Amino acid sequence: MATKDPRQKGMNWLTPYLTVSNPAASLAFYEKAFGFTPSFSLPGPDGNIVHAEMTYGGATLIMFGPEGGCPAKTPAHSGVESPVGLYVYCDDVDALVEKARREGATVVSEPEEAFWGDRIARLLDPDGHSWTFATKLRDFDASQMPPQS
Repeated sequence: MATKDPRQKGMNWLTPYLTVSNPAASLAFYEKAFGFTPSFSLPGPDGNIVHAEMTYGGATLIMFGPEGGCPAKTPAHSGVESPVGLYVYCDDVDALVEKARREGATVVSEPEEAFWGDRIARLLDPDGHSWTFATKLRDFDASQMPPQS
């Protein structure tokens, strides 16, 4: 007997939900800087967006809503670095970093090869959320791991 899928149609099993300062601005930034596609937004009574969703690679990648909808603040407004980072694969990490930089992302670390075989770069969006973008260069090889101390 088949079981019913408990998820909403098109949703991943795990989807991060970010607090942002301005959902409309975040929609525009994530689209221009990171290449995400807006898929849904819900306006509140005042017409401002209270919930938004974006896709990447054909799947829902992130959902977000404004400060004030919950007690959370963005990392930029709380003054505390987020302990959560988002890791996203892309076709060309070098090109994405240059595009994101032009759109206002802060480049924390320039693209470099990681020991696990991905070329990675770390960026901050305007709200201070940490994003690591990666492009696979080679399969992971445990013999390339740095020594553990």
